[in-house]
Amino acid sequence: MTGIPQALDPAAAVRAALPEAVQDVIEFRGETTLVIARPHIVAACRFLRDTRGLVYNYLSDISAVDYLEPYGGWGDRPERFALAYHLLSMLYFRRLRLKVYVPEDDPVVDTVTPVWPGANWLEREIADMMGIRFAGHPDPRRLMMPEDWNGHPHRRDYPLGYETIMFSFNVDEIMKHKPFAKE
Repeated sequence: MTGIPQALDPAAAVRAALPEAVQDVIEFRGETTLVIARPHIVAACRFLRDTRGLVYNYLSDISAVDYLEPYGGWGDRPERFALAYHLLSMLYFRRLRLKVYVPEDDPVVDTVTPVWPGANWLEREIADMMGIRFAGHPDPRRLMMPEDWNGHPHRRDYPLGYETIMFSFNVDEIMKHKPFAKE
């Protein structure tokens, strides 16, 4: 009789199979994060998806972080950017996060669309809004911003545009700058 294999510890399994891939394991409030070396992200994802006892078969999200500090640098982190891959094993109902640090001067990571085709739009959004490119991506067009747009709006050094909030004391000043339609 075959049954569901015993669940494996993902950190120990990835360290044993891909020792050069795992840079750190972070346990915080019941959540596990594996910090993966940038060149090994696809191999680590494929291993986590295909290995009996792990079966992380669902990529629920990819998020990007810009750690730029207000006065320069990025604190105690090794690089300015990071990607977080949020995985779910539907067989074992366990979650796992993979984190990859991405340097400012070479913001390129291999695409994981061959492992999870659903990564396509997630990677396109990150490329568009954060400027992190994905090598080997099947459709690298911009997703949210026009093709001729300069910059990446989710970066912390992107200039903010704003509109002054209207209060009762400044209504006249605000209203004279509004773009009303001409008759």
